[in-house]
Amino acid sequence: MNAKQLKKIHIWIRAIIQLLYFIFIPSVYTAAFAGVKYIFTQIGAGEKVALTSFVTVLIVVCVYTAVFGRFFCGFACAFGSLGDGVNALYRLICKKMKKKPVQIPDRIADRLVYLKYMILAIIVFMCYGGVYSKAQGTSPWDVFSMIHAGNFKLNGYLIGLVILVLLIVGMCLEERFFCRNFCPMGAVFSLVPVLPIFALHRDRESCIPKCSACSRKCPANIGLPTDGSWKVEGDCFQCQKCIDTCPKKNIHCGVKKIRGNEIWFTILRALILLGLCIWLGV
Repeated sequence: MNAKQLKKIHIWIRAIIQLLYFIFIPSVYTAAFAGVKYIFTQIGAGEKVALTSFVTVLIVVCVYTAVFGRFFCGFACAFGSLGDGVNALYRLICKKMKKKPVQIPDRIADRLVYLKYMILAIIVFMCYGGVYSKAQGTSPWDVFSMIHAGNFKLNGYLIGLVILVLLIVGMCLEERFFCRNFCPMGAVFSLVPVLPIFALHRDRESCIPKCSACSRKCPANIGLPTDGSWKVEGDCFQCQKCIDTCPKKNIHCGVKKIRGNEIWFTILRALILLGLCIWLGV
């Protein structure tokens, strides 16, 4: 099997995993972030923070992320999968129409990435102040969850629906637009200290001079740490695109014998996450 065939298999495996999680387990994201909102609401009210089901989901998903990186974001998040599907569809339509896809300029895109931290901070302060409930109907992920569940009674959710439509437009213009720029749970994940064991690194010394194939293919537009570095890129979605793109096959996990996109390793991480989701009841 040549590299091109293997790359196609990796793409199909990721797509299948994303589709299965999108259909059958779409609520992990909302459950985990509900844990964040609950914690700060309780703290603001001076109440005890109990180990509720939402808090348990938050802790487990964060621990999973600390070990395997943001595999959840790259393979299992329903909102992230929606973004990948929308972006792929838009590019396919442009290709059929023989038109170049419209993209957000890099200088603007690189600044938008900080918005997710601002959104997280605003939500946290609103929860802490006990006023988050007054913002009901403004959440695009609540609207998405309702539509996904077949509930189209969106009275009172007009603002959230408008924001969702705008995000979908952004998903067309930039790969992983929501995840990279607006996801408050993504902001939480980017702050989680990820162990370097399964984080991606590259053997920069043997890279082709001036080659930036991995960075150009990366939906987060980040550069990977070099071998020997303990640095971990918190915005890496573990989508594995850089691994297949590297012409010298220099990208690998902290454990050098594992590249990170092996079929067995991808399926293993997906199954571990599935087992945790079943155990959590989400």
